[in-house]
Amino acid sequence: MSVTVRIPAQLRSLTGGEREIVVEAATVHEALGSLETRHPGVTARIVGDDGQVRRFVNVFLENRDIRFLDGLDTTVGEGQTLSVVPAISGG
Repeated sequence: MSVTVRIPAQLRSLTGGEREIVVEAATVHEALGSLETRHPGVTARIVGDDGQVRRFVNVFLENRDIRFLDGLDTTVGEGQTLSVVPAISGG
């Protein structure tokens, strides 16, 4: 399945400035793996050593937080969009 991954400004230095990257994947995990193959180092900013999405990063599949779906095992469909969004905090 072709999936579009939207890259936040904070990570574009790792993707050569690309805002969106189309990858072939059946799950969110595979999409991030394909992204890592093309742009080494980017996935380490999204997924921690524990294999889970980092605390201050959100990943959305078609505007749905994958944490409330099947996490990294969430199935992706043809033409869907996966958005990586840094969490915003303030005081």
